[in-house]
Amino acid sequence: MTTKWVAFSDVPQFSYKDVAYTTEKPELRPFYAYEPSMEGFAKAIADRKQYPVDRTTLVEVLEAQYADLSEAKLVNGNIQSLRQANTFTVITAHQPSLFTGPLYYIYKIISTIHLCQKLAKTYPDYQFVPVFVTGGEDHDFEEVNYVNLFGRKVTWENDLSGSVGMMPTESLRPTLDQLQEILGTNSERAVEIFELIERVYTQNKMYSKATVELVHELFKTYGLVVANMNHSKLKRLFIPHIKEEIFEQPSQALVQATADKLNEVDFKLQAFPREINFFYLRENLRERIVFEDGVYKVLNTNYTFTKEELSAEIDAHPEFFSPNVVMRPIYQEAIMPNLAYVGGGGELAYWLERKAQFTHFKVFYPMLIRRNSVMWLDKGATKKMRKLDLHVEDLFQDTDAIIRHFVENQTTAALEINEEKAAINRAFDQFAQKGKQLDPTLAKAILAEKTKVLKTLGQLEGRLLRSEKQKHEVAVNQIGKIKESLFPNNGLQERYDNFLGLYIKYGRDFFDFLLEHLNPLEKKMLVVIDD
Repeated sequence: MTTKWVAFSDVPQFSYKDVAYTTEKPELRPFYAYEPSMEGFAKAIADRKQYPVDRTTLVEVLEAQYADLSEAKLVNGNIQSLRQANTFTVITAHQPSLFTGPLYYIYKIISTIHLCQKLAKTYPDYQFVPVFVTGGEDHDFEEVNYVNLFGRKVTWENDLSGSVGMMPTESLRPTLDQLQEILGTNSERAVEIFELIERVYTQNKMYSKATVELVHELFKTYGLVVANMNHSKLKRLFIPHIKEEIFEQPSQALVQATADKLNEVDFKLQAFPREINFFYLRENLRERIVFEDGVYKVLNTNYTFTKEELSAEIDAHPEFFSPNVVMRPIYQEAIMPNLAYVGGGGELAYWLERKAQFTHFKVFYPMLIRRNSVMWLDKGATKKMRKLDLHVEDLFQDTDAIIRHFVENQTTAALEINEEKAAINRAFDQFAQKGKQLDPTLAKAILAEKTKVLKTLGQLEGRLLRSEKQKHEVAVNQIGKIKESLFPNNGLQERYDNFLGLYIKYGRDFFDFLLEHLNPLEKKMLVVIDD
C-alpha cells in the first residue's frame, strides 16, 4: 500500500472553519493557547503543571471501571502512571455511536495514540497516555443509533429516553441479528469481529459499559485508556464548577462574547450557550435545568428546587448533574491532567469559543489538534482508477468534471465550441453596434437574438458531450461508482462508512497501518492506496 497527503485546502468537502484552523489563519490565533506543533508541547507541559488535578481519585475510578474488563498490561500501566506528576493525557472523545459509528471515530483514536507515541520520543522525561472519553451522558439517540455498512443502514430501535449510555442493551438483539446477516459467515474475520461485538453488547446490561468494552478490546494492545466520565466520584470533584455555573451563570456571556469576536472573522457560533448549561440526569431522564419564577426547574418534569435545595442536591448527588456541550470541555479538563484535545473540524470550532470560559473557571485550556482525515482506496477502486487513468487529485473534483475530462481525453473530436461562441459574440456585437446607429431599439433586439443563439449552441455542445459519453458508457458508470464509494452522498467516506468493511478486508493490519502512517500534526488529509 502507498500513501499520499492532500492539502486540506484541496478538499472541497472540508468547511471554511476546518481549513482556516488547520492552515493557521492569523485571525484565529487569539482564540487558542498553543501552536499545534511538537514544539508547542514544551510550553503546554510547563503550563499544565500549574493546574493540578486529583490523580488519586481519577486512578481509583479508572481501576473500578477496568475491573470487569480483560487484562491489558499496557493499559493498566498507563492508568497507574497517571498517579505521577510527570504523566499527562492526550484526549479524544466521541458520542457512544453504535458499533463505533463512522470511520472517523477510529481515526480520532489512532491519531491520539500516534501522537502520544511521538510525544514520548520527543519528551522522554514525561509519560503520555492516550485517552478516549466516551460521551455516555448524551441523549441524542438519533445521532448514534445507526451505522452504514456495505451500502446498508443498520439501526437500533427503542422507545426509551434519557441518556444513551444509561440505556439497557436488551433491545439491541434485532440490530445484532441484522449486523450478522450483513457480515455473513464466510469470512473468518467477519465471524471473529461479530462474536466480539455480540459478546460486549449482550454481556453488558448498560450501553455505556458495552461501548467502553468494545473500544477497549479493539485498542487495548496500544495502551488506550477508555474513560466514562459519568461517575459520582469524578462529578464530586466538579461540584464547585457545577454550583458556579448554575447559580452565577457565567458561561453564556463569556462564550457569546468570544463568539461575537469569531463572527467578525466569519466563524459562526457552533454551540449555543444557555443561562444554565447543565442537565438533570436520572434513569430515562436527561432534561435541562432552568431558572424560572424564582425557582430552579427541570424541563418536562415536576422537579423544582429552591437554591438551597438544589445546592444540597448537588452536594448529595453530583452524578445527577450532566454538563451540556458548553460545560463538557470544562469538566473533562478539570478532571484529567490533559495537554491536548484531538478532534474534528466541527469540534475544534466550538473549542475555539471556550478560551475565556476556561480562564474564568481557572481550568487549563489544552492544545487543540485536528485529527487525521483519511480516504481509503481499496484494491477494487485502485484497479478501476488505473484503468481509467484517474489520479488521486482527480477524485476531489465534481463527478461531472471528472467525466468530462475523461471523455475529452478519449476523443479526437473537439467537444467544446468556445472559439465558435466567441466568433458569434463578436459578429452579433458588431451587428448591434451598426443597428444602434440606425435605431437604438434595433440594437436591443439583436443582442436578445444573440442570447438565443448562444443558448442553442450551448445545448448542442451538451449533445456533443452526451453523444461521446454514450460511447464510453461503461467507463462513465465506473467513474460514478468510484466517486459514490469514496464520497457517499457527496460527503467524505470517513463521515459515512463504518470501520467493519475495512476490518474484514485487512483485519488488525488496518489499525497497525493507520498507527504507522497517521500523524495529526501533519495538517493534511491522508489518502491510502491499496495497489
